[in-house]
Amino acid sequence: MTESTDSEFEFISYAKEGRVVVVTIRRPEARNALHLPAHLEMDCAWRRFEQDDDAWVAILTGDGDKAFCAGADLKHSQGANPLPYFMTYKPGGFGGLTERCEMVKPVIAAVNGYALGGGCELALACDIVVAADHARFGLPEPRVGFTASDGGIHRIVRQLPLKVAMSMLLTGNHMPADEAHRWGLVNEVVPPADLLAAARHWADSILECAPLSVRASKQAALSGLGLPLPDAMNRRYEYMLRQAASEDSSEGPRAFAEKRKPVWRGC
Repeated sequence: MTESTDSEFEFISYAKEGRVVVVTIRRPEARNALHLPAHLEMDCAWRRFEQDDDAWVAILTGDGDKAFCAGADLKHSQGANPLPYFMTYKPGGFGGLTERCEMVKPVIAAVNGYALGGGCELALACDIVVAADHARFGLPEPRVGFTASDGGIHRIVRQLPLKVAMSMLLTGNHMPADEAHRWGLVNEVVPPADLLAAARHWADSILECAPLSVRASKQAALSGLGLPLPDAMNRRYEYMLRQAASEDSSEGPRAFAEKRKPVWRGC
């Protein structure tokens, strides 16, 4: 089952395929850089994904084979405002995602080329990253007088060894996909033609698990990341409580005993 809602957006597409939503940035002429209208559409798309009880996993990618997202469109005018839009508009963060820290549904980045600046920050904000073998990651903001202030500075030092992260932050240099995979920034590197299939494979693997268990795991892992281990383990997490009280928590053991695949309901 595929439900397409492309007509509602101009600069992105939003397609629902069963339980999976695919959000595609569609500005290939600008290397999928985001201007304010595209940013607002992205924010709307993530809000829709969050609110749709039948959507369990999302994949984020870019149109074409050149760029996932080259960050903010610095050439796009914002009228009389001297500051770029990404320094003045914050709901949901860059691309509606980088500050959506309460979203417990998993998001997979399918990086089909350059992921630079805000584009790299989008990938860093995703839970799993699959990259085409020609993809490149970078936070070049200092080279144009900015900083990676949409989470890039803080996520990169949590996801890479400190010296490796600092080399990217202080030089603005790019990291190729194979090196990003070697350092654990990327989960899988594939040929460009296999990118979306690989991302869908990850999504299908997630869908084999109970959705509330997945959301509880994401919420607890990220919320407890900065806490001492005993505090993280003994904290009460909303989705762990929901999962424990759910019908799916009974369906899993029952399906195991009956030697069949569980039928998850998400409740």
